[in-house]
Amino acid sequence: METVGAYEAKTHLTQLLKRVAKGEKITITKHGIPVATLQPADSSKKMPVREIIDQLKRFRSGHRLDGLSIRDMIEEGRR
Repeated sequence: METVGAYEAKTHLTQLLKRVAKGEKITITKHGIPVATLQPADSSKKMPVREIIDQLKRFRSGHRLDGLSIRDMIEEGRR
């Protein structure tokens, strides 16, 4: 893992991001002390849109408002 100073990181951010997109990890230091790490985003956390919609539908089917209107909820929140 490469280490770069904060000033260099600020000056060359575009180039650093290109390297990170290719899989590199880069530590940013301030006065020689590590303060941040640039690393590729975790793409495994992305879920297909269809799956998210299905989860929302399942959630909605199990949670009802029992006749409450939005206006009732707003008024309840103001008390």
